[in-house]
Amino acid sequence: MLYFIGLGLGDAKDITVKGLEIVKQCSRVYLEAYTSILTVGKDALEEYYGRELLLADRDMVEQEADEILKGADVSDVAFLVVGDPFGATTHSDLVLRAVNAGIQYRVIHNASIMNAVGCCGLQLYNFGETVSIVFWTDTWRPESFYDKIKKNRDLGMHTLCLLDIKVKEQSMENLMRGRKIYEPPRFMTVSQAAEQLLEIVQNRRERGDDLAISEETICVGLARVGAEDQVIRAGTLRQLASCDLGGPLHSMIVTGHLHPLEVDMLRLSAATPDALQDLRMTDSSTYTS
Repeated sequence: MLYFIGLGLGDAKDITVKGLEIVKQCSRVYLEAYTSILTVGKDALEEYYGRELLLADRDMVEQEADEILKGADVSDVAFLVVGDPFGATTHSDLVLRAVNAGIQYRVIHNASIMNAVGCCGLQLYNFGETVSIVFWTDTWRPESFYDKIKKNRDLGMHTLCLLDIKVKEQSMENLMRGRKIYEPPRFMTVSQAAEQLLEIVQNRRERGDDLAISEETICVGLARVGAEDQVIRAGTLRQLASCDLGGPLHSMIVTGHLHPLEVDMLRLSAATPDALQDLRMTDSSTYTS
């Protein structure tokens, strides 16, 4: 059997009891190491699980999946994923490869940012399509995530923005020369994401477009959700551009229509006492920014 086991969002102890029991019985245990991270390292996981973990980076999962699947038809193999196993489409590909190879699989679910984001007080059923905000470079500055935020905003829906992480990435020069030299890990912060969105807003304004968001749109920054030092900050997009929420991982929400209860919850984590003062009431049960 090939087991896909979610590890949750915090530390080694967030694995489920069922998941831990399976880890202890498997012949090999892989730790997926590029779509997300825990607040603790591989050594801490190995100590708590009582097992050696084999790091599965992007190259292994996407190009050498047969190595992971090898022997899973006659013994138990575990594939550990931070959050929930299906938080990234890569893992669906591994399921399909297993099925095509005649290998049975089982999924042990856990909390992920997709549902834990409700900790900020916004109601999960008011969220639209989730978007990813990527690091810009000097020559690549995509704005497609803004268009998805606009689509959600037009429907009054909140947008969960998953922020880019760069783990085991190569520079263009090293990639072209075939050198296995990797750049230091980078994790996008809420302030960096907000700055990119502010630049897009300005670009669209100069083009004369109808704006989906502005500098005063209420957003929520989240850091290390599920950990003891979790941080939540609600404020305008402009305010979040100057917020320091500490170490990774960060996420951000662009709000849509807000219920009064959601507004009350956001006040608990307001960046400043007046952060929400410019909300507009459209009717007795709806606020917008």
